Amino acid sequence: MNVRPELPPIPFIDLAAQRRRLKPAVDVAVAKVLDHCQFVMGPEVRAFEAELAAFCGAKHVVTCASGTDALVLPLRAFGIGPGDAVICPSFTFCATAEVAVLVGATPVFVDVDPATFNIDARGIAGAVEAAKAAGLTPKAVIPVDLFGLAADHGAIAAAAAAHGLKIIDDAAQGFGAIYNNRRIGTFGHVTSTSFFPAKPLGCYGDGGAVMTDDAEIADLMRSIRVHGSGSDRYDNVRIGLASRLDTIQAAVLIEKLKIFPDEIEARNRVARRYAEALGDVTVVPTVPSGSTSVWAQYTIRLKAGTRDAFAAALKADGVPTAIYYPIPLHKQQAYKQFPVGKGGVANSEKLAAEVISLPMHPYLDEPMQGRIIDSVRRALKQ
Repeated sequence: MNVRPELPPIPFIDLAAQRRRLKPAVDVAVAKVLDHCQFVMGPEVRAFEAELAAFCGAKHVVTCASGTDALVLPLRAFGIGPGDAVICPSFTFCATAEVAVLVGATPVFVDVDPATFNIDARGIAGAVEAAKAAGLTPKAVIPVDLFGLAADHGAIAAAAAAHGLKIIDDAAQGFGAIYNNRRIGTFGHVTSTSFFPAKPLGCYGDGGAVMTDDAEIADLMRSIRVHGSGSDRYDNVRIGLASRLDTIQAAVLIEKLKIFPDEIEARNRVARRYAEALGDVTVVPTVPSGSTSVWAQYTIRLKAGTRDAFAAALKADGVPTAIYYPIPLHKQQAYKQFPVGKGGVANSEKLAAEVISLPMHPYLDEPMQGRIIDSVRRALKQ
């Protein structure tokens, strides 16, 4: 089947539409940075940190160079390193486990809930047991707000408290979502997020931020992000790294944050249309009561063994798809030597073979989404 030439291509994520909306404001904001030439840690960085704190309710925001660094900074600030274990889900992007290895610690993998795709807090105790059996000291858990949906932070907090674990919430995909009527940003000891362009709140390059109510940890992270600087930048009081958010990216993010609530609402409209139109033919995502999603991805589940044909059918209709994540971390070459929590990760393995994501962004209008829905329904009936 060939794509009909009169139909416009469907972007998986339409950053160009957002760029058209924000072009005048962003161009002015970037021009101001070019004029004052404070390209590193300029005034826009401090302004954005303050505005982000106000948005999510955190007392302190520390921006940095990437979402990965936003996980490394708190691990370093908590003193986590060799001999320590960091518990994380196996069904997630590699950065969640990568950061543990980068600080010398050991990731221990735990399973996810098949309905929400998020870490199953019931598996944390088994991961602690596996860590101790391997001669490790469990120190932290990194839940992930996967695909835009907040994890079950109440259950995670209870499990972490029972085992003395620090909680570093990986909100790279879920920042802006709500759990128990509170925005993500104040759950756990710290919350980390990414401003990679494809994220719900993204910049025009790499960037990240860590949110916390702990002033001491915030100060430690501010030092670590600038080579471990003390009262003077040439008085380095600890080993650090270079991880600062560029001023131009902060200027872009200030403008994007202004429309972020409106974009979240638009994403939820798109998600509702998908659910209403596809719920009778496939397994659509669910959002628990009291929570909201920012729909970083709209991910459905198919019968195992049918995904390749489904993706090919949609591609023939000009509809792009993506698979997050086809290989769970515990099976990847770089991570398969690390421990798996007692109880295993069967759900992670099953989901990796079944999930596929449809186009999702705030500018997906009803006619274009109708094309996607029609294509999905045709493919599932074949």
